[in-house]
Amino acid sequence: MDKNQVKRIVFKFGTNILKNEDGDICLSRLYSFIEDIAKLYKEGKEVLIVTSGAVGLGVKKLGLKTPETTVDKQAAASIGQPMLIEIWQDGFDRFGINISQILLIEDDFSVRKRYLSLRSTLSRLLEAGIIPVINQNDVILPSELEHVSFSDNDKLSALVASKLDADLLVMVSDIDGLFDKNPKEYDDAKLIPVVNKVTPKIEKLATGASLGGRGGMITKLNAAKVVANSGAMAMIVNGLTPNIIRKIFTEENTGTLFLSNNKLSSKQRWIAYATNVRGEIIVNKGAKEALIEKQKSLLSVGVLDIKGKFDAGEVVCILDENKEEFARGVANYNSVECEKIAGKHSYEIKEILGYMQSDDLINKDNLVIL
Repeated sequence: MDKNQVKRIVFKFGTNILKNEDGDICLSRLYSFIEDIAKLYKEGKEVLIVTSGAVGLGVKKLGLKTPETTVDKQAAASIGQPMLIEIWQDGFDRFGINISQILLIEDDFSVRKRYLSLRSTLSRLLEAGIIPVINQNDVILPSELEHVSFSDNDKLSALVASKLDADLLVMVSDIDGLFDKNPKEYDDAKLIPVVNKVTPKIEKLATGASLGGRGGMITKLNAAKVVANSGAMAMIVNGLTPNIIRKIFTEENTGTLFLSNNKLSSKQRWIAYATNVRGEIIVNKGAKEALIEKQKSLLSVGVLDIKGKFDAGEVVCILDENKEEFARGVANYNSVECEKIAGKHSYEIKEILGYMQSDDLINKDNLVIL
């Protein structure tokens, strides 16, 4: 699909591109984004926005330069989130466009019932002509609550794009795109306009997070990989370039475009990119070959070990003998049951457990090779 033919677009705006030198929201830049998005909206595009910036706004109200503790960060997010959504609403009000606010944690994607509910809600909003403005719920970050927060909004935007069947994810940052070497260190660094596939070689070109943000090129490449493997395209563009959103659809070479690869079904995407995977099943060479080459179900006889705690119906990682993940699937048994039947034949399951809810640990219809 050509980027000019896309119907549903997710825009992700990082902290660095939304703030000015004083750490405040750069209103002129943000309103410029809104103006261009409004034009796309009125041309019939469906738009979702993933935005950072809440913590940065709240920190100033607390009289801090940066949040020093988790509690500071929670408090800053609580203060900054209504301020941030008000800014977005004010901008879109000028064009007669309504928005909604969605605050998410990782379990909203991991727990299938919650994911399906979220998907239905977002789909209904788009159907009604509403632009969802999405952020992670940084208020819920205490250490005792594990597996609730995204490490960065690049990951969040990729999950939103892949699981809402978006055609394009645009990550608006403060860099031009992906270069063949670090442009901050090498004057002869060249921008890579198109990436056919995010390979290990491409991943080696990434650098870490930029000052003031949690993401970086590594997280953007990971996001692009998720989106591309979901059958959509992704882009990295520089939001400091005037009218950059407009130029995405009017100029040939803008930023870096990642082309789509595989086309996974909605359920396959949920399994493959489920967050907060709490369990691991380690299998032998024969089981790995059966899963990959013969597309078979995972049987208990091929299991070497079980790691972590998980319930039946949850997504688990499948690792080979070298402890390298190569697949994910929905477990038919919980971790305790899996430990008891690991290495055993299917006909032994009922004798060991006293019951049999399935003759395989993971059915081939609930398994995705990564």
